Amino acid sequence: MSVTAKDRETAERLTAFDQNYKAAGQVLVGMDEAGRGPLAGPVVAAAVVMPEMPIVYGVNDSKKLSEKKREALYEEIMQTAISVGVGVVDEKMIDEINILNAARMAFMKAFEQISVPSDRVLSDQISGLSIPGYISIVRGDAKSYTIAAASIVAKVTRDRMMRDYAEQYPEYGFETHKGYGSAAHIMAIKTYGVCDIHRKTFLTRILTD
Repeated sequence: MSVTAKDRETAERLTAFDQNYKAAGQVLVGMDEAGRGPLAGPVVAAAVVMPEMPIVYGVNDSKKLSEKKREALYEEIMQTAISVGVGVVDEKMIDEINILNAARMAFMKAFEQISVPSDRVLSDQISGLSIPGYISIVRGDAKSYTIAAASIVAKVTRDRMMRDYAEQYPEYGFETHKGYGSAAHIMAIKTYGVCDIHRKTFLTRILTD
Protein backbone atom coordinates (compact mmCIF):
# COMPACT_ATOMS: atom_id res chain seq x y z
CA MET A 1 0.00 0.00 0.00
CA SER A 2 1.44 3.37 -1.03
CA VAL A 3 2.35 5.78 1.77
CA THR A 4 1.28 9.41 1.43
CA ALA A 5 2.72 12.47 3.11
CA LYS A 6 -0.49 12.69 5.13
CA ASP A 7 -0.01 9.08 6.30
CA ARG A 8 3.50 9.92 7.50
CA GLU A 9 2.32 13.08 9.25
CA THR A 10 -0.51 11.19 10.99
CA ALA A 11 1.84 8.38 12.06
CA GLU A 12 4.30 10.89 13.51
CA ARG A 13 1.55 12.58 15.52
CA LEU A 14 -0.01 9.36 16.80
CA THR A 15 3.26 7.64 17.73
CA ALA A 16 4.52 10.80 19.45
CA PHE A 17 1.39 10.75 21.62
CA ASP A 18 2.14 7.17 22.68
CA GLN A 19 5.71 8.07 23.62
CA ASN A 20 4.34 10.38 26.31
CA TYR A 21 3.00 7.33 28.15
CA LYS A 22 5.96 4.98 28.19
CA ALA A 23 9.66 4.95 28.94
CA ALA A 24 12.22 3.28 26.68
CA GLY A 25 11.70 -0.45 26.47
CA GLN A 26 8.28 -0.43 28.11
CA VAL A 27 5.35 -2.29 26.57
CA LEU A 28 2.29 -0.24 25.67
CA VAL A 29 -1.09 -1.87 24.99
CA GLY A 30 -3.74 0.00 23.04
CA MET A 31 -7.40 -0.99 23.32
CA ASP A 32 -10.65 0.02 21.65
CA GLU A 33 -14.06 -1.42 20.86
CA ALA A 34 -16.63 -1.50 18.07
CA GLY A 35 -20.36 -1.98 18.34
CA ARG A 36 -21.61 -0.18 21.42
CA GLY A 37 -24.43 1.52 19.55
CA PRO A 38 -25.97 -1.02 17.13
CA LEU A 39 -29.34 -2.66 17.53
CA ALA A 40 -27.95 -6.10 16.68
CA GLY A 41 -24.85 -8.22 17.01
CA PRO A 42 -21.97 -8.31 19.48
CA VAL A 43 -19.70 -5.69 20.96
CA VAL A 44 -16.08 -6.41 20.02
CA ALA A 45 -12.95 -5.10 21.71
CA ALA A 46 -9.34 -5.40 20.61
CA ALA A 47 -6.05 -5.05 22.48
CA VAL A 48 -2.88 -4.50 20.46
CA VAL A 49 0.85 -4.23 21.16
CA MET A 50 2.70 -2.64 18.24
CA PRO A 51 6.47 -2.55 17.76
CA GLU A 52 8.24 0.80 17.48
CA MET A 53 9.34 -0.28 14.00
CA PRO A 54 8.11 -0.95 11.41
CA ILE A 55 5.29 1.58 11.53
CA VAL A 56 2.06 0.65 9.78
CA TYR A 57 1.37 3.83 7.82
CA GLY A 58 -2.27 4.78 7.37
CA VAL A 59 -3.34 3.71 10.86
CA ASN A 60 -5.90 6.16 12.21
CA ASP A 61 -9.24 6.22 14.00
CA SER A 62 -11.18 3.48 12.18
CA LYS A 63 -14.16 5.81 11.70
CA LYS A 64 -12.00 8.05 9.50
CA LEU A 65 -11.07 5.22 7.13
CA SER A 66 -12.92 3.58 4.26
CA GLU A 67 -13.90 -0.06 4.62
CA LYS A 68 -11.38 -1.02 1.94
CA LYS A 69 -8.53 0.77 3.71
CA ARG A 70 -9.51 -0.65 7.11
CA GLU A 71 -9.39 -4.16 5.66
CA ALA A 72 -5.92 -3.59 4.19
CA LEU A 73 -4.61 -2.03 7.40
CA TYR A 74 -6.09 -4.86 9.46
CA GLU A 75 -3.95 -7.36 7.54
CA GLU A 76 -0.83 -5.23 8.04
CA ILE A 77 -1.51 -4.77 11.74
CA MET A 78 -2.04 -8.49 12.27
CA GLN A 79 1.24 -9.26 10.49
CA THR A 80 3.20 -6.54 12.32
CA ALA A 81 1.82 -6.56 15.86
CA ILE A 82 3.75 -8.11 18.73
CA SER A 83 0.48 -9.34 20.24
CA VAL A 84 -3.24 -9.00 19.52
CA GLY A 85 -6.25 -9.94 21.64
CA VAL A 86 -9.91 -9.82 20.64
CA GLY A 87 -12.87 -9.99 23.01
CA VAL A 88 -16.43 -10.64 21.82
CA VAL A 89 -19.57 -10.32 23.94
CA ASP A 90 -22.79 -11.30 22.22
CA GLU A 91 -26.19 -9.66 22.14
CA LYS A 92 -27.68 -11.99 24.76
CA MET A 93 -25.08 -10.96 27.32
CA ILE A 94 -25.54 -7.31 26.33
CA ASP A 95 -29.26 -7.65 27.12
CA GLU A 96 -28.47 -9.37 30.41
CA ILE A 97 -25.83 -7.03 31.86
CA ASN A 98 -26.26 -3.83 29.73
CA ILE A 99 -23.97 -2.50 27.02
CA LEU A 100 -21.50 -0.68 29.28
CA ASN A 101 -20.79 -3.78 31.35
CA ALA A 102 -20.67 -5.89 28.19
CA ALA A 103 -18.11 -3.51 26.67
CA ARG A 104 -16.01 -3.74 29.83
CA MET A 105 -16.20 -7.53 29.62
CA ALA A 106 -15.08 -7.44 25.97
CA PHE A 107 -12.12 -5.18 26.89
CA MET A 108 -11.03 -7.56 29.64
CA LYS A 109 -11.33 -10.59 27.35
CA ALA A 110 -9.16 -8.85 24.77
CA PHE A 111 -6.56 -7.72 27.31
CA GLU A 112 -6.27 -11.20 28.82
CA GLN A 113 -5.17 -12.54 25.44
CA ILE A 114 -2.11 -10.26 25.24
CA SER A 115 0.90 -12.56 25.39
CA VAL A 116 3.51 -10.10 26.73
CA PRO A 117 3.66 -8.32 30.11
CA SER A 118 2.38 -4.75 29.79
CA ASP A 119 3.66 -1.60 31.48
CA ARG A 120 0.95 0.79 30.35
CA VAL A 121 -2.52 0.26 28.88
CA LEU A 122 -4.33 2.99 26.95
CA SER A 123 -7.89 2.76 25.71
CA ASP A 124 -10.47 4.88 24.07
CA GLN A 125 -12.71 6.29 26.75
CA ILE A 126 -14.19 3.64 29.06
CA SER A 127 -14.11 3.55 32.85
CA GLY A 128 -14.12 0.74 35.35
CA LEU A 129 -11.36 -1.53 34.04
CA SER A 130 -9.18 -3.11 36.75
CA ILE A 131 -5.93 -3.25 34.81
CA PRO A 132 -2.55 -2.12 36.24
CA GLY A 133 -1.22 0.93 34.42
CA TYR A 134 -4.56 1.62 32.75
CA ILE A 135 -5.45 5.08 31.40
CA SER A 136 -8.67 6.02 29.62
CA ILE A 137 -8.12 8.61 26.88
CA VAL A 138 -10.96 10.81 25.60
CA ARG A 139 -11.06 10.37 21.79
CA GLY A 140 -8.06 8.12 22.18
CA ASP A 141 -8.57 6.43 18.82
CA ALA A 142 -7.82 9.76 17.13
CA LYS A 143 -4.77 10.51 19.31
CA SER A 144 -2.86 7.25 19.91
CA TYR A 145 -1.26 4.95 17.34
CA THR A 146 -1.84 1.82 19.43
CA ILE A 147 -5.46 2.69 20.26
CA ALA A 148 -6.09 3.49 16.58
CA ALA A 149 -4.61 0.13 15.58
CA ALA A 150 -6.92 -1.57 18.09
CA SER A 151 -9.88 0.37 16.74
CA ILE A 152 -9.20 -1.03 13.27
CA VAL A 153 -8.87 -4.60 14.53
CA ALA A 154 -12.11 -4.32 16.52
CA LYS A 155 -14.05 -2.68 13.70
CA VAL A 156 -12.92 -5.08 10.97
CA THR A 157 -13.51 -8.11 13.20
CA ARG A 158 -17.05 -7.00 13.99
CA ASP A 159 -17.86 -5.97 10.41
CA ARG A 160 -16.81 -9.41 9.17
CA MET A 161 -19.04 -11.04 11.77
CA MET A 162 -21.98 -8.90 10.65
CA ARG A 163 -21.39 -9.81 6.99
CA ASP A 164 -21.52 -13.46 8.03
CA TYR A 165 -24.78 -12.81 9.88
CA ALA A 166 -26.15 -11.16 6.73
CA GLU A 167 -25.96 -14.53 4.97
CA GLN A 168 -27.92 -16.13 7.81
CA TYR A 169 -30.50 -13.33 8.04
CA PRO A 170 -30.54 -11.78 4.53
CA GLU A 171 -33.76 -9.79 5.00
CA TYR A 172 -32.13 -7.37 7.48
CA GLY A 173 -29.25 -6.01 5.35
CA PHE A 174 -26.59 -6.47 8.03
CA GLU A 175 -23.86 -6.37 5.39
CA THR A 176 -24.74 -2.72 4.73
CA HIS A 177 -25.50 -1.14 8.11
CA LYS A 178 -23.67 -3.66 10.36
CA GLY A 179 -26.58 -3.69 12.80
CA TYR A 180 -26.81 0.08 13.37
CA GLY A 181 -30.20 1.76 13.47
CA SER A 182 -30.48 2.90 9.87
CA ALA A 183 -33.90 3.61 8.37
CA ALA A 184 -33.65 0.44 6.28
CA HIS A 185 -32.79 -1.65 9.34
CA ILE A 186 -35.65 -0.23 11.41
CA MET A 187 -38.05 -0.87 8.53
CA ALA A 188 -36.82 -4.46 8.29
CA ILE A 189 -37.42 -4.97 12.03
CA LYS A 190 -40.96 -3.64 11.70
CA THR A 191 -41.57 -5.84 8.66
CA TYR A 192 -39.95 -9.11 9.75
CA GLY A 193 -39.75 -8.75 13.53
CA VAL A 194 -36.61 -9.41 15.54
CA CYS A 195 -34.08 -12.15 14.87
CA ASP A 196 -31.78 -14.03 17.23
CA ILE A 197 -28.96 -11.47 17.08
CA HIS A 198 -31.05 -8.40 17.86
CA ARG A 199 -30.48 -6.68 21.21
CA LYS A 200 -33.95 -6.82 22.67
CA THR A 201 -33.26 -4.10 25.25
CA PHE A 202 -32.35 -1.70 22.43
CA LEU A 203 -35.63 -2.19 20.56
CA THR A 204 -38.29 -1.17 23.09
CA ARG A 205 -39.12 2.16 21.45
CA ILE A 206 -38.96 0.79 17.90
CA LEU A 207 -41.29 -2.11 18.68
CA THR A 208 -43.84 0.09 20.45
CA ASP A 209 -44.00 2.85 17.82
